[in-house]
Amino acid sequence: MDTSTATGTIRWSTRTGGHLVAAERFRLVADLARVHAGNAAGRLSLLAHLNSGRNAYVPPAQLVPPDSPLTRAATDAATRVLPSALLNHSYRTYRFGRALGELEDIDVDAELLFAAALLHDVGLVVASGRADFTLTSARVARNVAEQVGLSTTATATLQTAITMHHSPRVTLAAGPVAYLLSAGAGVDVVGLRCWALPRAVLADAVRDHPREGFKRFFRDAWADEAARVPGGRARLLRRYGAFAAAIALAPFDE
Repeated sequence: MDTSTATGTIRWSTRTGGHLVAAERFRLVADLARVHAGNAAGRLSLLAHLNSGRNAYVPPAQLVPPDSPLTRAATDAATRVLPSALLNHSYRTYRFGRALGELEDIDVDAELLFAAALLHDVGLVVASGRADFTLTSARVARNVAEQVGLSTTATATLQTAITMHHSPRVTLAAGPVAYLLSAGAGVDVVGLRCWALPRAVLADAVRDHPREGFKRFFRDAWADEAARVPGGRARLLRRYGAFAAAIALAPFDE
């Protein structure tokens, strides 16, 4: 991936503030159409009990977050800012993303994935001005990375995963951390690819990190972000992706 031009990367986000031009908007709307089609097919497979997750298994030990200076610093930074509904979402995002990575046999840096998951929505709470909330999240991530002496390359990987995560259809070409962060968040927010995960993985994540009215909280926070940055991806998802309805229809009880 060309990190200087790809929509959603940290370099693109820093340069544009997260504001889309017409061509980018068109491409993302096309990606949204593909995501909706895949979601509809996956949900039908779930209803028909033909989903791949029904026969899948992920060893629980593989989903335990790593313990390192980076993950501890990320946890501390997230805990200081995030309300419990969003903090628990961050933990579930890691677990779901890691589980999908196990099922797809993807080699991912679990420390970077966990740090990205814990910090990806910090900006949704504290961002101000007219720039995409993920830039604030990425700045917090950079501070955490500097605190623990993370390399420049790893820091860029962490930041790009965060700034890309709410783009429609993030692929593995963006790197394993970005791909699995976006996938894990998609499972938790709107149920994307929930059909690929074992029922036990979904249930255990909610048991260990309760949702606590997450749907309502996230819907309202997203509406605020879309209004604050009308040229950004949050507004696009809300306008063309029926995002509020998708959140409400996520296959989780509140």
